[in-house]
Amino acid sequence: MIPFTLIDWEQIPKTEKVGEEGNVTQRAVDYPGLKIRIVEYSAGFMADHWCQKGHIVYCLEGSFESEMESGEKFQLSKGMTYVVSDDMSSHRSNTESGTKLLIIDGDFLGM
Repeated sequence: MIPFTLIDWEQIPKTEKVGEEGNVTQRAVDYPGLKIRIVEYSAGFMADHWCQKGHIVYCLEGSFESEMESGEKFQLSKGMTYVVSDDMSSHRSNTESGTKLLIIDGDFLGM
């Protein structure tokens, strides 16, 4: 159980990593079985791996493409969301212009 909690994202330290192209910065808050993140992809970002993890992804700013390993591609822009459970797709993200996302990961997506 998580008590009422305020998150001031500006107070959460940023971490950065390099993608196949571009970079990603994130601020993350962890609870048992739950991770909430604000993630920013730089212009020209391409993920360096195919992800099998479940997510709830909400686009706060910009736009990005979620590519499935099967070849399908989905464009998401500000105000759009995608949801996927663990092991339900192999996906990766890329963006030409950069994007800012709210991403929620949790044990509840391991259905």
